[in-house]
Amino acid sequence: MTDRINELLCRNLQEVFGEGDATRRRAAIEELYTEDCVLYAPPGVFVGHDALDTFAGELRATHPHFAYVPHGEAQALHDAGRLAWGSGPRGAAPEYTGVDVIIVRDEKIAALYVFLDSMPA
Repeated sequence: MTDRINELLCRNLQEVFGEGDATRRRAAIEELYTEDCVLYAPPGVFVGHDALDTFAGELRATHPHFAYVPHGEAQALHDAGRLAWGSGPRGAAPEYTGVDVIIVRDEKIAALYVFLDSMPA
């Protein structure tokens, strides 16, 4: 399960939140998340694939040139995992950082908690 949790964390960062193509992002959401998934992020709580897809797409549209870069290694513990990351223009220092914490059920993300260390300007 540790390998799967690490994979989910890394793929979520790149293929969901880092993906600018709506079709590829939606395919990743359906592959990586349970249908009843819940995203807990500073602006609110988002339930299900449609809500997650809308949130990730709108977030990506605010900074399409930003890249998400893992800070350190993903960590897994039982059915949970965490990954620190930074986001900013490709090749530059991150403009904001955070930590994703996931709860996994049936080898998919059932819940994602996004903790921001610093807010984007």
